[in-house]
Amino acid sequence: MTSAAPLSPLEAADHPANHPRRWWLLAVISLTQLMVVLDGTIVNIALPAAQIDLGMSDGDRTWVVTIYALAFGSLLLLGGRIADYWGRKRTFMLGMIGFAVASGIGGLATSTEMLLAARGLQGAFAALLAPAALAILTITFPSGKDRIKAFAVFGAIAGGGAAIGLLLGGVLTEYASWHWCLLVNIPIAAVAVIAGWPLIRESRAHGDTRYDLPGTILVVAGLASLVFGFAQAENGWVRAETLGFLALGVVLLLVFVWVEARTNHPLLPLRVVAHKTRGGAFLVAMLVGAALLGGLLFLTFYFQIVLAYSPIMAGVASLPMTVTIMICAPILSKVLPQVGARLPMTVGPIIAAAGLFYLATFVTVDGSYATQVLPGVIMLGMGLACLFVPLQNVALSGVDEHDAGVASAAVSSAQQIGGSIGTALITAFYAAAVTTSVAAGAEPLEALVDGYSVAFVWAGALILCAAPISFFLIKVTKKDLLDSPDVVHMG
Repeated sequence: MTSAAPLSPLEAADHPANHPRRWWLLAVISLTQLMVVLDGTIVNIALPAAQIDLGMSDGDRTWVVTIYALAFGSLLLLGGRIADYWGRKRTFMLGMIGFAVASGIGGLATSTEMLLAARGLQGAFAALLAPAALAILTITFPSGKDRIKAFAVFGAIAGGGAAIGLLLGGVLTEYASWHWCLLVNIPIAAVAVIAGWPLIRESRAHGDTRYDLPGTILVVAGLASLVFGFAQAENGWVRAETLGFLALGVVLLLVFVWVEARTNHPLLPLRVVAHKTRGGAFLVAMLVGAALLGGLLFLTFYFQIVLAYSPIMAGVASLPMTVTIMICAPILSKVLPQVGARLPMTVGPIIAAAGLFYLATFVTVDGSYATQVLPGVIMLGMGLACLFVPLQNVALSGVDEHDAGVASAAVSSAQQIGGSIGTALITAFYAAAVTTSVAAGAEPLEALVDGYSVAFVWAGALILCAAPISFFLIKVTKKDLLDSPDVVHMG
């Protein structure tokens, strides 16, 4: 990392790290994170009603989810670099306004094609919005206990937003219409733009700010191929379409790494991911994304299909996980400076896996929520809190401000790709288990529960892998969490 010239008194006063209202700014950024996270699950609740209303096929229904993930996952690194070079405030505002417009188009959709186009636009603008928001947070809280508290809030929302989306989606679908599961983003975005405009200070990278066109093309094509390939894996792993796109994605990303190592202005500087601790954090983010999305998906199915819960009740049943995260987050933020990041990031996956294994062991067709589900959901929330509170902090620790946007995008990209991989893997194991159970003479609901149990086991196994990674790779000390960064560049 290079050193920067000392800031003048005027520059120092205007730097985001010296923002007198930065806790209000954190509220705006957290609202943004909540909108992006809950949008993934709120639409899932609305899909059955939207399918009937628009006359969608099952394949089109799947594309409503896939096309968002495709645009979001493939464009994240480009969005991060746009934030660094064009300006994080500008990129944040454009992403927020664009996301609101796309949500309005989707909410007013009168055809399948209109809804799919809106979802693609949502993903593209989310790829601008998410890294810009996290980069603003990173440079506004560059070090110390305030940074730990800020990232604890951000992490708690990242972990609990999915469950909030299930509840809000259930309420809106049942008492309004599926259209409002998209239209609800408009007032949220309006509040964020109006409140954020006077609060957010512009910052951007200086020095070499040329865009890496070859790298951009390679990584967008590579990530899109991977996301699409894993989405197709739900229909079969050995299909030519699945294997072809997965292989193409791997080849393109390998070529991308080769190009990035040789260019003077890389889209993703390899120093960002090659650092041992940050690389470990990115792997953990991928595994958490895989387990969380896969696990919550089948937990929702269990509530609605087997226990016959309404959409609202399914959302309420998921809330204890969110409440647990919200309770644990401030406690962890206080003890993190004393214990460091390694301990909670090692213990957290074990507790989360125990919760998923509990669900796999005890869920039944006529099960009791209080005894067979609630303890597992609470353990899952405790484990996720141990991960989410330090994860973003560790993943962005020591990153040069020049690379704040693209480093933030790399974290989001890891979680997004992890979610795609996890959903495809867990769905494949679930389907195989249901088929085996039916062949053995099980009743339909019993076969589904057998499938859900297998899904929870694999989700638990995935997140458990994060424990040894954290133990051996996460080397951020207590001092590292509190020390100031070495580099400050202002735009």
